Amino acid sequence: MVSFLLIALLLATIALGDASAPFRSAVEEYEVIQYVNPLIGSTNGGNVFAGATIPYGMAKAVADTDSRSNQGGFTLDSSRITGFSSLHDSGTGGQPSLGNFPLFPYVSCADDQVNGCRYPKRERRTTFDQTSVVASPGYFALTLSSGIRVDMTTSHHTSLFRFQFPSSQNTSPLILLDLTDLSDSRQDNGSVSVDETTGRLRGSARFLPSFGSGSYEPYFCADFSSEAGIRDNGIFVNSRASTDVKNITVPRSINGYPLPAGGFVRFNARSNQTISARVGLSFISSAQACQNAEAEIPDFDFESTQAAAVALWTEKLAPIRVSRTGVDASVLTNFYSGIYRTFVNPQNYTGENPLWRSAEPYFDSFYCLWDSFRSQLPFLTIVDPSAVTQMVRSLVDTQRHLGWLPDCRMSLCKGYTQGGSNADVVLADAYVKGLSEGIDWDDGYAAVWKDAEEEPFAWSNEGRGGLASWKSLNYIPVEDFDHVGFGTMTRSISRTLEYSYNDFTISQMARGLNRTTDVERFERTSRYWQNLFRADQRSAINGTDTGFVGFFQPKHLNGTWGYQDPITCSTVDRSGRACSLQNTGAETFESSIWEYQFFIPHDMATLVTLLGGPDQFTRRLDYLHEQNITDIGNEPSFLTVFQYHYAGRPGKSTARAHFYIPRFFNPTPGGLPGNDDSGAMGSFVAMTMMGLFPNPGQNVYLITAPFFESVDITSPVTGRTARIRTVGFDSAYNNIYIQSATLDGRPYTRNWIGHEFFTEGGELVLTLGRNESTWGSGDNDLPPSLSVTSLLEIQA
Repeated sequence: MVSFLLIALLLATIALGDASAPFRSAVEEYEVIQYVNPLIGSTNGGNVFAGATIPYGMAKAVADTDSRSNQGGFTLDSSRITGFSSLHDSGTGGQPSLGNFPLFPYVSCADDQVNGCRYPKRERRTTFDQTSVVASPGYFALTLSSGIRVDMTTSHHTSLFRFQFPSSQNTSPLILLDLTDLSDSRQDNGSVSVDETTGRLRGSARFLPSFGSGSYEPYFCADFSSEAGIRDNGIFVNSRASTDVKNITVPRSINGYPLPAGGFVRFNARSNQTISARVGLSFISSAQACQNAEAEIPDFDFESTQAAAVALWTEKLAPIRVSRTGVDASVLTNFYSGIYRTFVNPQNYTGENPLWRSAEPYFDSFYCLWDSFRSQLPFLTIVDPSAVTQMVRSLVDTQRHLGWLPDCRMSLCKGYTQGGSNADVVLADAYVKGLSEGIDWDDGYAAVWKDAEEEPFAWSNEGRGGLASWKSLNYIPVEDFDHVGFGTMTRSISRTLEYSYNDFTISQMARGLNRTTDVERFERTSRYWQNLFRADQRSAINGTDTGFVGFFQPKHLNGTWGYQDPITCSTVDRSGRACSLQNTGAETFESSIWEYQFFIPHDMATLVTLLGGPDQFTRRLDYLHEQNITDIGNEPSFLTVFQYHYAGRPGKSTARAHFYIPRFFNPTPGGLPGNDDSGAMGSFVAMTMMGLFPNPGQNVYLITAPFFESVDITSPVTGRTARIRTVGFDSAYNNIYIQSATLDGRPYTRNWIGHEFFTEGGELVLTLGRNESTWGSGDNDLPPSLSVTSLLEIQA
């Protein structure tokens, strides 16, 4: 049989035609960065990091609030400021992440005594002027109710804060540094020392990750610059401070709550005073934190540091340029802000990994791959392939030293596995799209092979569980008996579906690496999802039968069926059932059987047939969306927006995209429907509005009408430009249905395209109209599926 992978590549290459000459962008020049608003998602549970950073930067400076939704540090709501810290993640759920070693400024202390200031977080928190907040790439600022204006910028490992004190007050300001984090997770032996002469603060503490096991120890080195000079400095413990003590090591807590402790520096009195604080960071040592700071921001030059950050952001945003013709600025802001958020995480910790020595890159804050494999990392593969190459090398190197590919990783710790071993999809996606520089693909393949074949002791953190049952029963059973490894014995349906897809992506790598036996084996196991499909299962909502028959259901070790209501864990579920990693959790992770029934990304042709053919499949997919069963604020929903393509109805995919954007994704602080999940939501917005959405792990992008008259994507590697141009575009979005298409001047009827479009360049012209057409509906126009051989045989 002809190779699925090679045929898909061949079809895409043939379709592109002769692209020997680069296709140059003709879109007007403008400053893209003006359309980035980092505050999108800073309320309503978006949990974005809204502060100052550079692409993939380790230093992330922002004001931290006491909001219940402060996972990214800052929330633009009525919460209060607790400090200004330099380590953060973005868009995560669960407990707040990082936020270590916050600074906090005082105009002065009561009675001009150091013990007249309040040191514990709960006592010092203060309100701020919401209208004063300014955020842009590489910059963040606000004004506290005390009148102190605080702005900040960063380099890669260093934050630079500027505290501007009220001009009318001739007082002695104090700035403290607290040995705490956002979630108050500090463990024993937090330490700080202060240099009596220079005021330099150095130290470290051990903390817990927000969604994983283990602990981590960051280090800091804080220096200050003030024309007025230092008056005194010292240490605080709990609510008391002393200028006589210059260093301290503290235990975790008294009565369970972390004991407040840290250092402070007080400055001589002066009106109209500005004090700069430079905070170097490291996961190796305080000495390295100081070295990082001195090397990156030697002169406390705020303007040049900010300008360098802006230049880096401008470079990363440069590959994609859209036509502004007829488009409101809010649409452009929605689009480019989504792109911006894809570059915030993962974070490049190269040179800051204390766990092993290696010449390979090290990236952290893969938080989590279950979220980012679907569109964020595929998006970065288009616009920043060199960074994704480094990320893949980092993942493979992590497996070399820790034994397993991570499914989630943060703060140098192992995160929790949510479903399958989805690093397999990340590696396969990079492989089929031709990333290679510095990647040892033999080691990469060995890593994904191990995920599929060997069970780790703690599969709650890595790899897969239940492999004995998987191999003997060909599914993951509900209430499995697993004596080899240990993890939460739930999610049997979603794990079976994800393992099946993981195996398919491994088979694609095996084919390219000429591992013939493995190709056959993993293609066979990629069909195991069918073993949990119960053909006679019905579904009702509030007692009313939906009219659809055939759903996935859990199955016991003895082969008998279990039961889970297909709407459990959906947005219409009122049962209150746990749907995450709880021991009492459901058999589907964070989504329902109704939604997971469509998660067969590699064999949609079989699924369409199983669900009654294209018309019935379309009706069922309509029902998922129109009855609000799907949760567009969670990643399993992403591909369902576009799966009409596999039933020959790409126009309905476009209509769904316009339903969700901007209704659920808009350029406001509350403009995200859920956690941004390290840029996953941002990438959904970006790729949907571009009009090309990936089916990850495959060389397939599903074509829909873009939200712009034209989109130019220039490859940073080849310099060639892929242009999507529309005919009949209207900014009211009445003409959203593709009537016909050409690729480099030749008719193009397939409703998908390959990655070569981005690397080789070309022009895809889409003629639009008000009504759905037959474009992309023919059998030979549908995207590839594992079980479809007719198209492959014809092309062979």
